[in-house]
Amino acid sequence: MLVHLRRYLIAGLLVWVPLIVTGLIIKFLVDMLDFTILLLPPSWRPEAVLGFSVPGTGVVVAIVIVLGTGLIAANFVGRKLFDIGDAIVDRIPLVSSIYSAVKQVMHTVLDDGADSFKRVLMVQYPRKGLWTLGFQTGVGVGEVQQRTEHDVITVFIPTTPNPTSGFVIMVPRGDAIELDMSVEDGLKFVMSMGVVVPKWPAKPRYPSEVAPPLTKP
Repeated sequence: MLVHLRRYLIAGLLVWVPLIVTGLIIKFLVDMLDFTILLLPPSWRPEAVLGFSVPGTGVVVAIVIVLGTGLIAANFVGRKLFDIGDAIVDRIPLVSSIYSAVKQVMHTVLDDGADSFKRVLMVQYPRKGLWTLGFQTGVGVGEVQQRTEHDVITVFIPTTPNPTSGFVIMVPRGDAIELDMSVEDGLKFVMSMGVVVPKWPAKPRYPSEVAPPLTKP
């Protein structure tokens, strides 16, 4: 009897816990984005127009702002204006360091042509004989590359269960093994502490005979 109750309890938890956690995360994000509604004039807000607040309105406002900014930044005049703004920010001590670092990271991660976070690698870390998952973040590491005897790539080793923190290591290209799993599957593996294992063998993302190298030629 207890065995059956335990099985039913686990089955129920497997249904409800993911739903509750997902709902809480979405609610947190929506509540955070709802603050963008304060950018609207008071007379334009739902409370003034409809007489009551509408949850999620801030999300719509945030999306419109981001799309509008992207539309402006994508044309010639907009790029020039943002270049002037960047030049002004670059003259502000401390602020320029933070801004330029964040901007460079965003360009690297979001650029479709970039190699960053496009590959899941398996490397020996923290010592030889122990394997861990990492994500390629770059190639050609400047001075570090010149001062080593190997062709190295930079790899981000995330921590579990929070993949936003971790370590950056430089690995000889020949010591990194590229996996077929997607970045999403790799993050699931890390966040679940190795419980959620991607299916394998999986269909390769590209034929092995035309697979691009880990580093640009």
